[in-house]
Amino acid sequence: MKATEAAALPVRPGEDPWTPEELAQVRNQLQSEIAAQREELRESEDELANRLTDPVEGAGDDPADVGAKTFQREHDLALAYNTRDLLAKSERAIEQMDAGTYGVCDSCGQAIGKARLQAFPRATLCVTCKQREERR
Repeated sequence: MKATEAAALPVRPGEDPWTPEELAQVRNQLQSEIAAQREELRESEDELANRLTDPVEGAGDDPADVGAKTFQREHDLALAYNTRDLLAKSERAIEQMDAGTYGVCDSCGQAIGKARLQAFPRATLCVTCKQREERR
């Protein structure tokens, strides 16, 4: 991203504009997280597919074993769902960088803030809106 494009991204009052280096650092962090999340999903899906296609999986198990395996499978599915959600948010953040809308709060339309985005690059709400959301 060019210096003028990075500097055009919204910031909170009193913050310095984004520099291309700062934005590149955030983008690199997101891209490495995306790669790790895709790998984690691939492994999770492969493991789940292997469990579901094994015809003798669970044969002869007592009810407690069946319950434990069901709990574990549901836990694994919940983790995979969470990873998919994080992946989508990370990809959306990169798309917003490319579109020049990175750092705009989804709720109020104000700047999210550089420090918040550098700490949590997938943030879609400013601190005020996030606090309001969590109180509900």
